Amino acid sequence: MSGQGILFVGDVVGSAGRNALITLLPGLISEFTPRFVVVNGENVAAGKGITPKLAEDFFAANVDAITLGNHAYRRKEGWELLDEDRRVVRPANHFMTSPGRGSTVIEKDGVRLGILNLSGNHGMDAPHPFMAAADAGVHDLKSKSDLILVDMHAEATSEKVALGWHLDGRVTAVVGTHTHVPTADARILPQGTAYITDVGMTGSRDGVIGVIKEQAIEAMSTHLPVRFEPAEANPWINAVMIEPASADAPATITQVLRPAS
Repeated sequence: MSGQGILFVGDVVGSAGRNALITLLPGLISEFTPRFVVVNGENVAAGKGITPKLAEDFFAANVDAITLGNHAYRRKEGWELLDEDRRVVRPANHFMTSPGRGSTVIEKDGVRLGILNLSGNHGMDAPHPFMAAADAGVHDLKSKSDLILVDMHAEATSEKVALGWHLDGRVTAVVGTHTHVPTADARILPQGTAYITDVGMTGSRDGVIGVIKEQAIEAMSTHLPVRFEPAEANPWINAVMIEPASADAPATITQVLRPAS
């Protein structure tokens, strides 16, 4: 019997991240019994973008929905997926004419989960302000959803923290993605919204935020162009388990950091 909660998995990077997710997810589902599993999949295709085949692999592994980010359009073969599969969302503050949608609602066991994907503005390519998109998206989802999860894919931690305060009490959870390093601030905000600045990355812990470390060091040392490839060794899963408040218990958020072997 499923619980009420949401298991959210941070940015899955390359084959190491995909394998870690598929290997560890059955055990996490058994341990936490989430009702919904949501995964950020914007880095699954060799570190940048998503393809229909990789999305189907995730759905076959009991993932219910996939959020994206600044690499949403890196794989042109994935654009049709964004348009046709409502389980996949890209940032809502991208152009309305771009492929895909910024929010969706999925239903499971009679419970409706609204999912809103946003991109930060600082250092990102989102063309519209994220705060306005957040307000519009939450307003649209409120009447359609029992729970609302917001994935804030942003470079600036200040933008993520500000959004958490802005949406406190209006959504079930605000989870940060993109920077690939888990933060230690998972908490329930005063009005009941679960929050974390960055869930972290599902992929190789032996690289530099998912990239082969020697390539990252070379680029930083020389300031010359270097082709980045996903690291493979020592994969971990970074996730959070969110339990909404009930009549018997307050809301909780639990960080989940596990090696794949």
